[in-house]
Amino acid sequence: MADGLNDQRTARVADLLSDFRTLQYYIAEAPVDPQDLEDYYTEGWAAMRQCSIDGQHILNCAAETRVPRVRGGPEEQAKAELLQVMLDAYSRRHEGQKIYLRQLAAQRWVGWRDQVLAGGRPHTGNQGQLDACDAQLRVELAAITDDSIYSDMRSSDYQMGRWTHEDPPLRQVQRWLRARR
Repeated sequence: MADGLNDQRTARVADLLSDFRTLQYYIAEAPVDPQDLEDYYTEGWAAMRQCSIDGQHILNCAAETRVPRVRGGPEEQAKAELLQVMLDAYSRRHEGQKIYLRQLAAQRWVGWRDQVLAGGRPHTGNQGQLDACDAQLRVELAAITDDSIYSDMRSSDYQMGRWTHEDPPLRQVQRWLRARR
């Protein structure tokens, strides 16, 4: 029995894929190597490189294309397929947002570090400030959780008036992501 919502499902998938594509552009544009190669192994630059790797991974991981046959005709089969594609797109967007937020935190760290160094190099006189930058980065990265991302994205979608009635629950998104690691 068709429910007549496949047009809304299709539009939702298009919105999710558009969001994911935008996130991928932002992730790909961020620098991954410091100007001074002595900074290569510092916490923030390591985080920036990991974000780039994670962004490439979520872009390249295969979509789940197996959709079981359902009863009810072509409309019901289309619904099942759209729900599967929606889960894939929603999960990719979720992970892309997580990567992007981690990347922004690392970029802030680069800015803080540059302010502390003021064109110079690390030394005993600025080590305490650099350690504080590292500690702040760790705090910010720890605050980027699946729960907070899921909640923020749902709220954003709702405020934009997007159709969210069949968005997958967080646990399903997390299962999808774990299966691709």
